[in-house]
Order: sequence, then structure tokens, then C-alpha cells
Amino acid sequence: MNRRTPASTTRARSAWAILCLLAAVSGAAFVAACGGSGGGSSPTAAATVAATATPAASPSSPSPSASPAAATTTLSLYFLRGEELGVAERQARQTTMPATAALEALLAGPTAAESAAGLASAVPGGTRLLGLSIDGTTALVDLSARFAAGGGSLSMQARVAQIVYTLTRFKTVETVTFMLEGSAIDTLGGEGLLLGEGQRRSAWRSFEPAIFVESPGVGAVLGSPFVLEGTASVFEGSFRAQLEDAGGEIASATIQASRGAPERGRFRTTISFSATAPSGALVVYSPSMEDGSRQGEVRIPVGFSSD
Repeated sequence: MNRRTPASTTRARSAWAILCLLAAVSGAAFVAACGGSGGGSSPTAAATVAATATPAASPSSPSPSASPAAATTTLSLYFLRGEELGVAERQARQTTMPATAALEALLAGPTAAESAAGLASAVPGGTRLLGLSIDGTTALVDLSARFAAGGGSLSMQARVAQIVYTLTRFKTVETVTFMLEGSAIDTLGGEGLLLGEGQRRSAWRSFEPAIFVESPGVGAVLGSPFVLEGTASVFEGSFRAQLEDAGGEIASATIQASRGAPERGRFRTTISFSATAPSGALVVYSPSMEDGSRQGEVRIPVGFSSD
């Protein structure tokens, strides 16, 4: 005789089977999500949760607000120290026309710091550069009429020397021809300073001091070692160079020019130093054979690089 299973018991067994099935499915999903117990690669997730994150800036990349440092070029400007030439060194934004930039800076005159270092200019204030072209090794410079105003013979000569030296500092320029207001000139000023075509440095050597340092100039920032170069007309071509900061001497050297007085020789050497101060001075002089006093001393204020 068959016994009928009560309906309540059947319903309980069905519910229990469903629960077991759900548990099995959940367990399988859990194992799959964890990559299984074998340590294999994770399977592609059936579902993902998207999140937006701001990427971290690369340590080597500049921040959006930082702009790259502008490239610069060094301009050597020939002013006067007393009645002799002296050089100022400035950093300017890099340009495809450095000779024009140098001449415009020269015509504007020395800065306050350069004036404090003893530099001045014979070029009349307000002189404007109207044009500059370079043909081969000759620079043709066109200046406003103000360039010929005022001053005596020495002033006229000095302002011409300043222009000639500043332009011939560029290796491609050997001679300078002058124009005023678009017209070529043979003479300058009321006393008629003769200016033929192709003015060279050799015509204006009288404005070079006994020890003429062309590099570094006033305002240069020196790293170690630095190059010292120029011309000299001193006894046996020998003189002293001394680098100082607020605490005193930090480097010194005896420099030998290629020729001794009365001729003028060239010199070029490197000097190493160690400085903790931000600035100091380069001092050059020729020791007197009689009493050791400093002859032809020139002091050039400079800065020291922290690199």
C-alpha cells in the first residue's frame, strides 16, 4: 500500500532544493571572481564598474602653469671707463639678429649697475639705429643725426670706437661703414672727423686700456672654470688677475700675453675658483717693477654661478 507524501513536506523539499541550487551558483561565481584556487590568470570580468580618476603628473613633466625658460644670448657692449674702452656683458632673449640687438642696447646706454661699475658712453642720448646690414665682412650701420651732435674731437672718436668694437666683436664682421639718416658720410661732427669706408679696430687701438679684458665683462655670471681673454700692452706681456668676493681673494693667476709693451699682445686662459658668495670682482693689474704698486688696475664686478 502506497503512502502519499504530505503536500507540506513536498513544498519544503522543493524550497530546500532551490536554496541549494542558489548556493551552488553563488559559490561558483565567487570562485570564478577570485580566479579559482589554482592561481591562474583572472578571467575577463562579466561586469565592470567604471571610475574616472585624475592621472598623476609625471615627475619629469612641467606643471601646466610652468613655462620653459626662454633661450638667451650674451651681448658684449663696449662702453667707456674714463677715456678708455670697457666691456659690459648682458644676457638678452635669443634673436636671429644679435648684432642689431647689441647695437640697440649700446645706443640705450649703460644700466644703473654698469654706471656704478664706472662705465659710461660717448654716444649722445636719443641716438637711434635706423638700419644695419652686413655684406660679407662689412657692417653698414645707419644712425640718426643725433649721433653727430655735441662733443669735441675726443668724444667723436670715442663714440665711433664704441660702435666699431661692438660690431666687430661678431666674428663675421671686420669693418664698419657709417651712414647718417640714410646717407653715407666721410666726416663726423663739426671738427670733421674723417670716416672712410671700412673702419677697423686697428684705427682705434688708442682707446684700449693697458690691460683690456674683453671677457668676462661687467655683469657676467661666472662658473668655474671661466675664460679670461683680451689684449694687453704691459712690461714683458705679464700681468696679474685676481678674483675676489666679500671675504677676499678666492683665486689668482699670472697671465702672459703673446707680446710685451710697447706692442700689444693677446691673452686667453682659464681660471678655476670656488666661491660661496653670490658676487665679487675680477681685478687685473700690472705690478710695478719699482715698488710693486698696481699699474693699470681694472676692477670688473661679476656674479658667481650656483651651479
